[in-house]
Amino acid sequence: MDIEQFVAQTEGEWRSMRSAHSLAFQQFEDVLSEISVEKISETNSDLQTILKQEGDLSVSDIKSPFLMKWAAESDWEPEDPNDVANGQCIIVPIPNNQHSGVLLRSIGYAESIAARSEYNFLDDGTFVLRTKYDQSIAEERIWFISENVRCRSSVLKTSEGSGILQTSFSSEVRRLTKS
Repeated sequence: MDIEQFVAQTEGEWRSMRSAHSLAFQQFEDVLSEISVEKISETNSDLQTILKQEGDLSVSDIKSPFLMKWAAESDWEPEDPNDVANGQCIIVPIPNNQHSGVLLRSIGYAESIAARSEYNFLDDGTFVLRTKYDQSIAEERIWFISENVRCRSSVLKTSEGSGILQTSFSSEVRRLTKS
């Protein structure tokens, strides 16, 4: 597996069911999400802004940039459990080689700031993503169990990596269009 194959396999509309265990707050959370992943043009203005912010990056350095959008409903929303959290981010893969590289994200997974992550693929095709934020470290794993079903797990650690704050597991099913 390489990053272009991974993005191609990830493109589409997904329904996600995530269970998260917050060790810090001793809470368990169920989240239902709609996730959309679509490739974007290398001329996309938001992508061009990200490349300029990085300074020495050009379009020839990146592969398969994409836009990810999500809308999530959680049973742990303090005010209204029917509130929907939504957002979007641009993700820019920069391969070092066929099996590893860097991902730039306009918004991070664990903290709502721009993020720079390192990724690699395991021998079985599992995508592993590691991100060091200001307050935490996140490790995500995504693997496909079929063409239209994938799993995702994450571990959120303290910024020193000495304690685990949260773990989660998601099963995600691709929404198929009727032909």
